[in-house]
Amino acid sequence: MHDDQGGQSDMTVAPDMLAGRRVLFVMALEAEYGPQLRARIAPLMTGVGPVEAAVALTAALAELAACGELPELVVSLGSAGSRQLEQVRVYQVSSLEYRDMDASALGFPKGETPLLGLPARQDLPHRIPGLAAASLATGASIVSGAGYEAVAAQMVDMESYAVLRACQRFGLPLIGLRGISDGAEELRQLSDWTQYLHLVDRNLAEAVDRLAEALESGALTLAPLPRAVPSGA
Repeated sequence: MHDDQGGQSDMTVAPDMLAGRRVLFVMALEAEYGPQLRARIAPLMTGVGPVEAAVALTAALAELAACGELPELVVSLGSAGSRQLEQVRVYQVSSLEYRDMDASALGFPKGETPLLGLPARQDLPHRIPGLAAASLATGASIVSGAGYEAVAAQMVDMESYAVLRACQRFGLPLIGLRGISDGAEELRQLSDWTQYLHLVDRNLAEAVDRLAEALESGALTLAPLPRAVPSGA
């Protein structure tokens, strides 16, 4: 990113321009960022898991806000696991939940963060026309085999709910795009996850193209999310 005088800015992250809109793409790992996506976007890389995603994205958005450069849209994209959805296909996220949150011993429904005032499952209202949608559950654990029996959502990842909370803090709309990399068989080694990432990369790139077309045509309109912050923040 460059400043108005043509010099190099000290910004460490900048949104991509997509159909004339500022869009910040967020991913966890370089392994998911293949050649098809590299030809289209320059995402913020957060690292693995909800803690790393929350820290990295919140810091980036705070930096952008301080410079008056907040994105108009955030897109969380990468791989996901599912035992019921088509492998390597990309789905946009219809709803998000935090599968690791469990304060039921204190009387709160499982998945609901205590005293935050948000439901356990939150719908994402912004959708790309013509792209299949599925529910997503985020957590800090890998889900495999019989572990899917404890998850109500159709797919699982380790970052998107944290991305949602950061977006809610800044009132930014969010779209989630996840390609199914595993889940049909039990995970036993790292290559069981990585072996299809090149196909996920291709399909995610096509989904990004669909997003650009929807923004260009006006089929997708952007509206801020209601800000959701903890009591007293």
